[in-house]
Amino acid sequence: MAPDKQHAHQLLEQLDSGQLAAVVNLLEVMTSPLSHAPVEEEEITQEMAAALDRARASLARGEGIAHEDILREFGLN
Repeated sequence: MAPDKQHAHQLLEQLDSGQLAAVVNLLEVMTSPLSHAPVEEEEITQEMAAALDRARASLARGEGIAHEDILREFGLN
């Protein structure tokens, strides 16, 4: 089914106030002029490349932080 405004309106009518607020926030972000701005790519310096290599090696050794721990830390579990 191709998305159209009428279908979108029908779906919006089914949302509770919290869900509607989330959708409105998403639409505001999607229609913001900043969402259409070009992405600026930064050149990766030798120092940055070395830091990325160290971070990847740390993760490969299992030294990363578990996803569940991050969620818990921010009260999102």
